[in-house]
Amino acid sequence: MKIIDGKLVSSTIRNEIKENILNAERNYGKKFKLSVIIAGDDPASEIYVRNKEKACAEVGIMSETVHLPENVSQNEIESEILLRVNDDAVDGILVQLPLPEHLDKERILKLIPPEKDVDGFSDENTGKLALGKSDGLYPCTPHGIIKLLKYYDIPLAGKNAVIIGRSNIVGKPLALMLLSEDCTVTVCHSKTKNLEDHISRADILVTAVGKKWLVDGKNLKDGVVIVDAGINREDGKIYGDVNFDSASQKADYITPVPGGVGPMTITMLLYNTYLAGIRKTEK
Repeated sequence: MKIIDGKLVSSTIRNEIKENILNAERNYGKKFKLSVIIAGDDPASEIYVRNKEKACAEVGIMSETVHLPENVSQNEIESEILLRVNDDAVDGILVQLPLPEHLDKERILKLIPPEKDVDGFSDENTGKLALGKSDGLYPCTPHGIIKLLKYYDIPLAGKNAVIIGRSNIVGKPLALMLLSEDCTVTVCHSKTKNLEDHISRADILVTAVGKKWLVDGKNLKDGVVIVDAGINREDGKIYGDVNFDSASQKADYITPVPGGVGPMTITMLLYNTYLAGIRKTEK
């Protein structure tokens, strides 16, 4: 059994991004900039935004965080976003979720043009992913999962890939990415019957549910590859969807929680910001 080390892969990719940014500065005088809009005072969001700022500084991306109050109006937050939409110095725009309940989230997100949509959630980027096009910006967590699998040279073509979770953030886009890698993909969810049967057929199993120890070792195929994208906090500790001790007895490769998928999400945000900026520069 081998550990899929998200910290190692993340560090490797960040070093590549940093070098690419230095080259872009030398060749084009290009500076890269990410703008993050956050409304309210959700503690988890605040921590995540601080981590983004730190990561940007590590690779040479300028970061701007716009903190708006909990009672910000729809017009006020839209005005802040449109300022960045029309600013050529801004390469990527990210609206930190969740937003206060009185705001129209869908209307806000639609203001971000696909070329600056570094979260990869816009209709156009989703459509490009579905069509297998290579010129979109794709959601960070599933893209990070693909990078992990490829870093460890895990064969994908022809494999049975089972995803537990059908969110627009992880499950659905990951299914499309794995299809593009020639996997046979099954997406399971809360209404799936006989979940254990699907799990038992998985060559590659990805969980993204947020339910502690949803999966253990008893129904797993020998040699399975397990990617645990679930996060569960209990009594000050973090757990995944997979019982690591039990599942690792069957797995050839497995991600830990924490230290597996988590580090890749912000890394792929940096990657998308670089990609958005360099595409604009090289047009």
